[in-house]
Amino acid sequence: MITLRAISDVRAAVGAARAQGKTVGFVPTMGAFHDGHLSLMRRARERCGFVIVSLFVNPTQFNDPSDLAAYPRDEAGDALMAAAEGVDLLFAPDARDLYPDGFTTSVVVAGLADVLDGVFRGPSHFRGVTTVVTKLFNIVAPDVAFFGQKDAQQAMIIRRLTRDLDLPIRIEVCPTVRESDGLAMSSRNVRLTAADRVRALALRQALSVAESAIASGNRDGAGIAEAARAAMRERGVEPEYFELVSAETLRPVQPLSGTVLVAVAAHVGPVRLIDNVVVTIPPTS
Repeated sequence: MITLRAISDVRAAVGAARAQGKTVGFVPTMGAFHDGHLSLMRRARERCGFVIVSLFVNPTQFNDPSDLAAYPRDEAGDALMAAAEGVDLLFAPDARDLYPDGFTTSVVVAGLADVLDGVFRGPSHFRGVTTVVTKLFNIVAPDVAFFGQKDAQQAMIIRRLTRDLDLPIRIEVCPTVRESDGLAMSSRNVRLTAADRVRALALRQALSVAESAIASGNRDGAGIAEAARAAMRERGVEPEYFELVSAETLRPVQPLSGTVLVAVAAHVGPVRLIDNVVVTIPPTS
């Protein structure tokens, strides 16, 4: 594996791979790798002849400067893990190269970015995500890009972005990877204290409450959401949001029907966590 920082060098490496007839797979990340990231790299390695992973803590998607400052960084360790997964190229650009002096352009995906995390993290969050992902797509020009289901709203937004801008990139969304107790893997988990790590299970428990209610035939989305929030509060966690929405539009569905995204966000101690599950409700006969 090689590590490159210059945009021109990455483009040259991609051009050489394409000249050999290789399909280019891309995994955009902010580093601090865990098994969730590695599962995306493995999927890319299985599907593509040339695999690129980007490592860039994107400052424009953080609405809280302290969150940006505290975000874990370990490029050397990440490079070792990526190499062990057979990644061909690690792209670790400097912020000054991606956002040079005078940079004023942004990419906005309206609608999908205006709800859930778009409300609680502010409009700059997804604007930062879509702008940097568009730049990375233009640099890497992948055939396939791999994202995790844990960031379901982000993945939906990126899919809409590629569709609306006619980008010739297939977006593949891979399953959420969880710890043995059900906590969704996140780079932020390392910042949880031992006590907060236990409390963080409230998110998964709340999702399970919703899944069980739906499985039992309950179609009252508002009632299910309130029961799930109550379950979180019993564990000492106040949800930022807990919503049951359409997995296509992210808008509320009442009564529940079709494919539903059950999404939750909460601060556990100083750490903001998100999680979700997708439930398909069979049509009534």
